[in-house]
Amino acid sequence: MASSSDEFHAFFERHHSELARLARMLLGPADSAESADDLAADALLAVWDRWDRVRAADHPVAYARGVVVNLARAHVRSRVRERRRVALFWSRPAEYTDGPDVPAVLDVRAALERLPYRKRACVVLRHAFDLSERETALALGISVGTVKSQTSRGIAELERLLGRGTGDPGGAGGRKPARALPAGPVERSN
Repeated sequence: MASSSDEFHAFFERHHSELARLARMLLGPADSAESADDLAADALLAVWDRWDRVRAADHPVAYARGVVVNLARAHVRSRVRERRRVALFWSRPAEYTDGPDVPAVLDVRAALERLPYRKRACVVLRHAFDLSERETALALGISVGTVKSQTSRGIAELERLLGRGTGDPGGAGGRKPARALPAGPVERSN
């Protein structure tokens, strides 16, 4: 009698190519053949995890195909979400200002670089790109509540880094401190 792993190995050899072909067709031309092979391998790993139940089923390959379909759906949805995020950033028109305060801009940029990524992303999207809390949450794939808290904490950290309320009149390097960051969207002159 063949062992469970021998049966699975035979199943793998018999159906891997078919499952990879199915994955290629479901993923479409945007993904490489390697991505489809990886997806088929992930599906077969999921089948292996449940092999005792799968091998007892009437049609084990139908179960494996279903796993491929579900993994491909998740992959395509993830790709679509990523495209939407990119489109959200690039669809906004360029905005220009007259005569920026270069030292203040450099101070703010240096302070932004010191923030953890999520706080920095929330502050930049909310205040530099004028995105709403909802748009920011969508762009980052986080909740609106997380956007609110990370933005608030990020602004507080920026104010601390820029020398607000610390008795350091120069903020960074004795320069005149940059103007305080506004609580709402930044107004721009056209």
